[in-house]
Amino acid sequence: MGTENYNRHDHYHSDTEAAAVGVDRNAFSGPLTVSGPLNKRTGRKSAQFYIPDGAPGSSSSSMRSNGNDDYVEITLDVRDDSVAVHSVKTAGGADVEDPELTLLAKGLEKRSSFGSSVVRNASARIRQVSEELKRLTSFSKRPTGRLDRTKSAAAHALRGLKFISKNDGGAAWAALEKRFDELTADTGGLLPRSLFGECIGMNKDSKEFAGELFDALSRRRNITGDAINKAQLKEFWDQISDQSFDSRLQTFFDMVDKDADGRITEDEVREIISLSASANKLSNIQKQADEYAALIMEELDPDNRGYIMIEHLEMLLLQAPTQSVRGESRNLSQMLSQKLKTTHHGNPIRRWYEDLKYFLQDNWQRCWVIVLWIGIMAGLFTWKYIQYKNRAVYKVLGPCVCIAKGAAETLKLNMALILLPVCRNTITWLRNKTRLGVAVPFDDNLNFHKVIAMAITIGVGLHAISHLTCDFPRLIHATEEQYEPMEQFFGDQAHNYWHFVKEAEGYTGITMVVLMTIAFTLATPWLRRGKLNLPPFLKKLTGFNAFWYSHHLFVIVYVMLIVHGIKLYLTKEWYQKTTWMYLAVPITLYACERLIRAFRSSVKPVKILKVAVYPGNVLALHMSKPQGFKYKSGQYMFVNCAAVSPFEWHPFSITSAPGDDYLSVHIRTLGDWTRQLKTVFSEVCQPPRNGKSGLLRAENQEENPNFPKVLIDGPYGAPAQDYKKYDVVLLVGLGIGATPMISIVKDIVNNMKAKEEEENALEHGGTPKNKSTPTSANNFRTTRAYFYWVTREQGSFDWFKGVMNEVAEMDKNGVIEMHNYCTSVYEEGDARSALITMLQSINHAKNGVDVVSGTRVKSHFAKPNWRNVYKRIALNHSGSRIGVFYCGAPAPTKELKQLALDFSHKTSTKFDFHKENF
Repeated sequence: MGTENYNRHDHYHSDTEAAAVGVDRNAFSGPLTVSGPLNKRTGRKSAQFYIPDGAPGSSSSSMRSNGNDDYVEITLDVRDDSVAVHSVKTAGGADVEDPELTLLAKGLEKRSSFGSSVVRNASARIRQVSEELKRLTSFSKRPTGRLDRTKSAAAHALRGLKFISKNDGGAAWAALEKRFDELTADTGGLLPRSLFGECIGMNKDSKEFAGELFDALSRRRNITGDAINKAQLKEFWDQISDQSFDSRLQTFFDMVDKDADGRITEDEVREIISLSASANKLSNIQKQADEYAALIMEELDPDNRGYIMIEHLEMLLLQAPTQSVRGESRNLSQMLSQKLKTTHHGNPIRRWYEDLKYFLQDNWQRCWVIVLWIGIMAGLFTWKYIQYKNRAVYKVLGPCVCIAKGAAETLKLNMALILLPVCRNTITWLRNKTRLGVAVPFDDNLNFHKVIAMAITIGVGLHAISHLTCDFPRLIHATEEQYEPMEQFFGDQAHNYWHFVKEAEGYTGITMVVLMTIAFTLATPWLRRGKLNLPPFLKKLTGFNAFWYSHHLFVIVYVMLIVHGIKLYLTKEWYQKTTWMYLAVPITLYACERLIRAFRSSVKPVKILKVAVYPGNVLALHMSKPQGFKYKSGQYMFVNCAAVSPFEWHPFSITSAPGDDYLSVHIRTLGDWTRQLKTVFSEVCQPPRNGKSGLLRAENQEENPNFPKVLIDGPYGAPAQDYKKYDVVLLVGLGIGATPMISIVKDIVNNMKAKEEEENALEHGGTPKNKSTPTSANNFRTTRAYFYWVTREQGSFDWFKGVMNEVAEMDKNGVIEMHNYCTSVYEEGDARSALITMLQSINHAKNGVDVVSGTRVKSHFAKPNWRNVYKRIALNHSGSRIGVFYCGAPAPTKELKQLALDFSHKTSTKFDFHKENF
């Protein structure tokens, strides 16, 4: 077959306009001209084929005798269900007589060689022409009023039906050719169907889809067998990388139309739905393939013919995007993009100044706290260094004793300070009841706790090394004359290290170092989260339980520290032994915190109202709300279950809103404690009845005495609770990180509703029903919220299905804009998710329910483009201050924070970023 291009011109006629669309193809050789109005049910089509020199069976001498004889013109009568050959002529108009034409005209089912060289080459292509012209006439029968061929619709379509994520032209083929050579090294240059997906760059999850694509491309070329050579692969690649939408549409249609009859039946639709759902890990859609296939047929086959044609798919895919950007907004968007471009200052001093200015603007709260803390430590170290430099021991021990005592003084301070960031009740009170939050970064309490721990590690190192490698060796090797002034402090001269180890100073110091090493090591993220691949016997020593219990060794550490501080060698007066002075207030405060927690949890018992186990290993607990338990959306509380462990308390975000008459938490089984908690509650649950959500459910603890008992402690302050300070908020939840955001979303709707009721009551001369609502206190400012929930599994949407439907129903004024993203689905525009997109559009338009999330909120596919999200908010709220609240895994934090900084520095919209990682 030749490789020349042909141009196709489809003419659409209506009462008001005639449009022409030209598309380049590589399907067969020669220009194809279509005559006659295609909007009629029958028509006549003509095609001219160029016969190249050296074509098989051609006679060069006869073909060169007349330039016009290089072409043959075939005219066919095209009807609804048949294509008949009308005539075959040379380009000069002379008839070509051949008995074979009779057979071709009857059914186009047989191919054989014509007597003349011209017809021999043409007859091999008759079937392709007939199938192509059938497709062309099918376009003429489309309902033109519903089809949008505007520029925006065409641009939208070109983003769809991509079989490969990107097309780098020759470079892409070169890489593919290299993979082909590697994969076919042992197969004699033939690529099997099973390796086709890997060869063209599809991932393993798309193996089935790649196989169907292989079959479709093979059927198009009448290739039999399960293997292709490099030349055939090049043809396949040219087609799937074709940027023409019509080409991609035909390829996708061929995938669905397995019997190649030009029609798609309900069985074929059902099969491609199952295939697409499997490739995108959408198990719920896979289970309902029959229902959704019937829905598509009902929509696209209203006449109940039992099949749908290619133009029906085209109509669906060529629908213009639902969101259009007006000219003014587009200009603003372009100006904003220009502002956001990175500017490189040629002057390094100017560049340094700009970076420093922005750093201080963004981190001034952290900076002043850290500078003050470092300043105090430097002052204490210097004070002790100078003090011991002027003492008699300096002559024997030298600067080592000064360094050891200076480090010891910083250790006293830091061992006191490290308790304050974990005094959660105190921090929550300071956050809620004072204005210190303006200057003190309470959100960074755990980060400051970790920074102090690092300072303690450095202090212990300096103190221990100075003593062990310098002070003690000097005392051991000192002459009698040198040691005489030291005898009043250390007693008889030591001859080895055991002299110091057996003393209280020695064994308390060693014990503290060992216990702190254990606690610090098990607190590292890779051990606390169990990320290291360790042998089974060591694996049991890691995880959250190991972290939690090892951290409680601090009780022994503080006892040893006090003893260590009392039994000092060089200090004898009690008032100079200052360790207890540093620790008195922090230890007392922390002890009171723990007593309050124990007392409050026992005085305020809760009853389990409902338990549900959801897909994705999520346990939802709904419990009674203790009297006087007041909290804010975004806060968290600690949960204890004696059936799992009577000592362990674990923090979880509250997912209910303050206005609800119950408390709820959603717990994902990520560790050993949560896994055991799910197990004990699953034992009292049963499969849901009456269409209720969840995998297992149980209700009403009073009816089931076997319900595990639960204690709660809280609430405690969290970054997300500050959302009320902003008129506009961007809420981002990753997976189970959506929990605090769900509470905020519900609270915003409740507050807006309460505000509306209050205004209505005042208008009619009445009084508000509830004067204690946050609205009445005039501290609720939020008027617009953007909620983005990104999750990997379709089943995750079941966790908050009821909440999202409730918000969609109650939010009449469009206060909350909700976006669900399912990252297991290929990005919108990928051929692997094309049918899911079509199904989603049809079902949402007809039933108002999204097929992916099962809610009224329409889902998006793949990951969000965060830059575009920020950009759109900046355009909609120019000059505003936006609160950005993120909860989830640490991975996206850097990008979200950097974008907030970039937009704040270079636009009039300011973004304040708050994060809560778990």
